[in-house]
Amino acid sequence: MGLFASAHFLDASSAAERAGVALALAGAGIDCAGRQPCAALAMMAGVDPQVLGQLRALSAQTRVLAVVLGEQALAAADMWALLGAGAADVLRWRGPPADLADVAARLARWETVRTLVDSAPVQASAAGNSPIWRELLHCVAEMAAFSDAPVLITGETGTGKDVIAQLIHKLGRTGGSFTVLDCTTLSPELAGSELFGHERGAFTGAAAARDGAFALADGGVLFLDEVGELPLPLQAQLLRAIQEHSYKRIGSNSWQRSSFRLLCATNRDLEQEVAQGRFRADLYYRIAAWRCRPPPLRERREDVLPLAMHFLAQLAPGRPAPALDPAVRDYLLTRDYPGNVRELRQVVTQLWHRHTGCGALTIGSVPPEERPAPQACERAWPDRSLEAAVRHAIDLGVPLARISQCAGDLAIQMVLAQEGDNNQRAAARLGVTDRALQIRRKAWSALTK
Repeated sequence: MGLFASAHFLDASSAAERAGVALALAGAGIDCAGRQPCAALAMMAGVDPQVLGQLRALSAQTRVLAVVLGEQALAAADMWALLGAGAADVLRWRGPPADLADVAARLARWETVRTLVDSAPVQASAAGNSPIWRELLHCVAEMAAFSDAPVLITGETGTGKDVIAQLIHKLGRTGGSFTVLDCTTLSPELAGSELFGHERGAFTGAAAARDGAFALADGGVLFLDEVGELPLPLQAQLLRAIQEHSYKRIGSNSWQRSSFRLLCATNRDLEQEVAQGRFRADLYYRIAAWRCRPPPLRERREDVLPLAMHFLAQLAPGRPAPALDPAVRDYLLTRDYPGNVRELRQVVTQLWHRHTGCGALTIGSVPPEERPAPQACERAWPDRSLEAAVRHAIDLGVPLARISQCAGDLAIQMVLAQEGDNNQRAAARLGVTDRALQIRRKAWSALTK
């Protein structure tokens, strides 16, 4: 390390101590044990493979802020490489920092988000520990706690769009009520009344005045489910009300004010709908200040068993959920779920209602019509998800040795997490010796020191 970097690290370390921020030095070893989150300082003019490897290992433990020191310009490609290696953000320091306010602000925000993600309300309604799901929950918690922007939730049917909307309400700053309007149930004749309300006598059958969704959501959250189903005339009315936060009841001449956070969900591709003239572009940009997409279950297969146990716990409140017989585990893991999490819940519910006794849930609980054909009982692996991951790595130019190493490392990390970091049980499940697994883990430790 040059004199420039050495001096800057000393300056940064003293500033970090005053700010209460933990810093680690890339290139000389990164150790963030017990720190949540951690700032990793990469002191270089460029980015080298060693630092990227350290960031990959460290980002598996915590969120990392990479702070790059150096007088020379850092290429944009190198900054993207740091993000690709797991850094949550990248800061550039061309000279000694006067203080670490920028670092401390980011770490404080990440710590708040992490606390929210691990909180009881989130864990009780959004089971799953796959990286893609945890990253989504971090984004949801951050947008809920630090923003009031409208959110568009997209994705396939059954992926949990309504769960995400409820989490944004629970974790958000808005408070108030959670008002849901299912746009698939709106008829052209009554849609205006459902949204904006009506006065007594406004139309045949309007025997009394009635509040609509905009009035009910005042001070809270308005969730428009399946917003892509709205007809074009109603989209124009909705746009005006969203822009001005005011509306008229049907049959009234006076404007009413309503302050709410808008959440929308759809299983349609609204960008394609806009291109084909079926959805207004101005409305799309108004409701999609931030977008999130709950992944389909096939993209988070490692969450199948945690979700199954979560549903069993809900079906048996007040007592331990039954364990899963290995054959049932295999059945749940190898089954397809075109209906995503909603379909998995239905499958688990069917198993639960056929279950007898207080022991493990066994294969006989699978309804006869749901049982796979004999030739389909063999484990279908490698499956399409692995094929897609390998193809993506090949397209990125990743060498075979790196693909093999990453696959092995991920398998070990997942099994250790499932077995509570018990080395002996993890080794047995992976079909390796306890000693071999210990050697592999020591190699990881050496990489981050």
